[in-house]
Amino acid sequence: MTRVLTDRALGRATLARQFLLERADVTALAAVEHLAGLQAQAPTPPYLALWARVKNFAAEELSTLIERRQVVRLVAMRGTVFVMSAADAASFRGTVQSIMDRDLHTNTAHRAALSGMDLAALAQAGRELVSEGPLTQMQMRPLLAERFPGRSPEGLAHGIRGLLPMVQVPPRGLWGRSGPPALTTLESWLGTELDSTPVPDALVLRYLAAFGPASVKDAQAWSGLTRLAEVFERLRPNLMTFVNEKGTELFDLPGAPRPDDGTPPVRILAPFDNILLSHADRSRIMDEQYRTRVFTVNGIIKPAVLVRGKVVGFAAESAKGDTARLTVSLFSQQSKTAMSSIEREARSLLRFLHPTISKHEISVEILT
Repeated sequence: MTRVLTDRALGRATLARQFLLERADVTALAAVEHLAGLQAQAPTPPYLALWARVKNFAAEELSTLIERRQVVRLVAMRGTVFVMSAADAASFRGTVQSIMDRDLHTNTAHRAALSGMDLAALAQAGRELVSEGPLTQMQMRPLLAERFPGRSPEGLAHGIRGLLPMVQVPPRGLWGRSGPPALTTLESWLGTELDSTPVPDALVLRYLAAFGPASVKDAQAWSGLTRLAEVFERLRPNLMTFVNEKGTELFDLPGAPRPDDGTPPVRILAPFDNILLSHADRSRIMDEQYRTRVFTVNGIIKPAVLVRGKVVGFAAESAKGDTARLTVSLFSQQSKTAMSSIEREARSLLRFLHPTISKHEISVEILT
């Protein structure tokens, strides 16, 4: 009989692989690779994701990796910006390229500009435009308008972003600096030709290592790809299988951790944290009734607060003058032990975010 994994067991397994049961004593580069990249729609979330997961993480470590081109920012899974290692960037992007190809024909804002377009010519134009140095999309637009008159330059620039693996170069994404997303090709940035042949089997195995046990639909939710059932079938002989409480089949790596004891610690996650975005069924980490409180209607995903491995609220941080503040909003009253742990984690987060500000204020509210 196939073993049933409860939501509690699934949550613990995923937390273990996400370094959220215990902060891992690893380098930032090792963490980025193990986690199969980090959601990076804004510059700060990857730093907060690593702070929550890596022991003694220093923000400058990730900044240095970006400056040294060992870590890059580019559009990948789900068609959103990720931070990932240079070693992973080409294969990950090549495997999910079909998402960007589909977007060229379905994006309501830009598809008219790309309709009937010679996409190979557009891609070549993009390579040529950035051959002498990175450009922002705003800088690309008038140059593209000259080459392709009569078409929306905004749509053309968007097309290049989808057709080519374009890296957002520093200072974009650096801790405390950042800047507009200037782009160049991944090949140019790394100074080497890259093999972007799709490797869906390898991508699924990396996903399971970071987020398993998981279903086919879970892997599709994380990657943005469709038709992964055939990939799982190819891999089935070398995978373990389970079912969740709803009877859905789950797959996992034989040697992956599935701990069954201990109490998960309090953690404050990053905005857009990948653990909230990487399963079709989020019940292992968050009750559905709370989703709309964490996921806003305008696409923002708040920094979630985990207690005993489940989302129990969210946090909001601000700083003004000599004071840094963090407000924790809880969906229900927590135990005294949990409240003390939340305050400790909140103070640690403020020290990380604002090391030069000495006055830290923590407030907790119970939402009704």
